[in-house]
Amino acid sequence: MTPEEEIERLYRTHGHSVLRRARHILGDEHEANEVLQELFMSLLDRPGQFRGESSVTTWLYSVTTHLCLNRLRSQRTRLRLVEERVAPAQPDEAPARADQRALAQQLLAGLPGEVAEAAVYYYCDEMSQEEIAGVLGCSRRHVGDLLERCRERARAWEAAP
Repeated sequence: MTPEEEIERLYRTHGHSVLRRARHILGDEHEANEVLQELFMSLLDRPGQFRGESSVTTWLYSVTTHLCLNRLRSQRTRLRLVEERVAPAQPDEAPARADQRALAQQLLAGLPGEVAEAAVYYYCDEMSQEEIAGVLGCSRRHVGDLLERCRERARAWEAAP
């Protein structure tokens, strides 16, 4: 099987999971589709990215999270997301929830990469610290430190005028 055929197989098998993950983090269908395309295009450009150090599902999950967090860090995207989320809520969503999502996305955009990843895994995905350690390839204690840094940032952010 050629590398292109293998990537096409991965896309057909795991593309829906990548899209769902991106949609969950970004809260935006268009941006989620962009992440999906970016991930698989990068695999076509550099097929050796996946080195088999974890399962392909774990690797795609981690890369998708990383790409989404990078998008949230983008100033242009962050401002647009805030405007969309603080604007009138969607019919099935209470205004407070839209505001909370926008604030959470702003906070995530300002966190260092590994701290933001740990926060998404812990608070959004409800993974245990042990599970997060496995995904990030670090100790459970390091995950606890990352989550504490996230909480400290959140407290400082809430206290800021």
